[in-house]
Formats: sequence, C-alpha cells, structure tokens
Amino acid sequence: MSALPDGLDVHGTYRMMRLLREFEDQMHVAIARGTVPGFTHLYAGEEASAVGICMHLRDTDVLCSTHRAHGHFLAKGGDIKALALEIFGKQGGCCGGKGGSMHVADWSRGMWGANAIIGASVPHAVGAGFAFQYRGEDGVAVSFGGDGASNQGAGFESMNLAKILNLPVLFVLEDNGYAETTAASWACAGNPVARAAGFGIPGVEVDGTDVVDVWTKFGAGVAHARAGKGPMFFHVRVPIFHGHYEGDPETYRAPGEVKALRENADCLGKFRARVLAAGRAEAGALEAIDAECAGAAAAAIAKAADAPFPPLESLKTHVLSRSQEV
Repeated sequence: MSALPDGLDVHGTYRMMRLLREFEDQMHVAIARGTVPGFTHLYAGEEASAVGICMHLRDTDVLCSTHRAHGHFLAKGGDIKALALEIFGKQGGCCGGKGGSMHVADWSRGMWGANAIIGASVPHAVGAGFAFQYRGEDGVAVSFGGDGASNQGAGFESMNLAKILNLPVLFVLEDNGYAETTAASWACAGNPVARAAGFGIPGVEVDGTDVVDVWTKFGAGVAHARAGKGPMFFHVRVPIFHGHYEGDPETYRAPGEVKALRENADCLGKFRARVLAAGRAEAGALEAIDAECAGAAAAAIAKAADAPFPPLESLKTHVLSRSQEV
C-alpha cells in the first residue's frame, strides 16, 4: 500500500464518504417503514469510488450516472436535502419530486442525472465529451455503469466513437460482482480492461475499497483527458452492502458474504485505520465528523418525510407540448 499522498484532503475525503454512508444506511431504515415510493438502489459500500473520482471534477464537468445514483449525486456536490426530498417524491426535490431515486440530477453541479436504463449514461457522456471538444473547452465527461451495463451494445458503440474522435470521456465500470441478481462471472466474458483495449482505450484496474487508489488513478485519468489525449476506462471493483434493490431477498448471495465484506472490504474502515496510523488525523476529529454526518442525514430524511407533495398543477410543467398535429 502506497503512502498517503500529500495532496489528498484527508478530512474532506472522510467526511464525504461518511456522509454517503450515513445517508444510505439511514435511508435503508426509512424505506423499510414503507413511506418511500418506487424502487431504490443503495450505494453503501461503494463510497470510495464516487468520492475518489468526484474530488477531481469541476462543477462544469459532466457526470452521467446509473439507477444507483445517490452517492454520485452527493459526491458531485448535490444538496442532501434536495436529494432526500426527491427520493420521497416531495416538493423541493432536486427534480421537483417527479423523478424519484432513479432520476436524480443537478445540472448546476454537472450531475446530468441518474438513468434507470442499463448503460444509457454511456452515450450521454460521449455527447457531453463531444460538446466540450467542439467548443474548445477542457471539460471532462464521466460515464458510470455497472457490470450489467458492460454488456450493452450502446456502451461499445460509445467507446468506439469516443476513441475515433479522441473525446475527453472517462468510462467508469463500478463492478460489484452482480448484474442485478446474476453473478458477473456467469454473464461477463473476458476482462473489462481488455475489452476497452480492443478499442485502443487505455484501461486501469482500481481497488474500489481504497479511496487513495481511486483518487490517484482517476486523477491521472482526468489529467489525460483534459490534455486532449482522449478517453480512458476504469474497472473499479467495489462491494455492495445492501441488495440490488431495497426489499431484495438476496437469495443469490452466499451465506455470510455481506458480513465478510463489511468486515474486510469497508472503504471507510480501511481509510480511517490508514489515516490514524499515518498520523494524518485524530480519532476525536473523525468521531466528530461521524456525528456531523449522521445529523445531516437524519435532518434531511426527517424533513423529506414531513414535506408536502408537489401541487397537482406541477404535473403540467416540464413536459413536451405540441400545439398542433404534424
């Protein structure tokens, strides 16, 4: 394990990962009460990926997410209260309470949105990358996808176009080992990095339980893209601490699997132990961050639970209108 980089904001990194974890774990409890509409897919266990990546991104950079988007939204700078309101379908949500968990977005932060369609974020990111290049800007577009998305044809077409046009697009595969309820070993042939190499796109294996590894490797990728050197691919191996969706019986997972992951592959626990051992943080400071983040998550969820639903007239806004038949 390499030394902690001097340029890494230890307290800020820990705070953001803890905020993501607190929000998801408390949302897990709230969902069990039956007051949250629609399907929800929690990000707990994967925090190092979103945080290590988004620390290198500007508000003007574009992030295109998946159905498992809460962590990406918060790490990109989205407001936790607006996120909670959206998940509850309430007025004041980041999308007006109309999108729900799988469609959160904040364009002011470059969070172009979650997408319930597997792999759909990949071509969107390529479009954003093309716009940056066309306008002569040094922006970067990031596409997130899972192991299920890695088999989508649109993803391969997008990678091909990104390489042909030398676009500033960074493809991120968050591989938690399961495409919904099917083990990736049953459905994904070959190595994802080797697949990217088939398009001439350089790829990197990343330990998604080690935020330092994510931060270091993705930082090099962002510099690569901003310098006009074209796309890169990141295979980030991450654990997942909850089911594919909330209410998932998880019968496809081995007995004791999640317990072992929480004990041995928790990015928060690993980072905490590492910074304490290196003398870069004190236990008291980290405990204060824990309490701060727990309070922020609890306040956001409580506010969302009590907030009003959007007024009926809002159903007529943000929809395409045709004044006449063509």
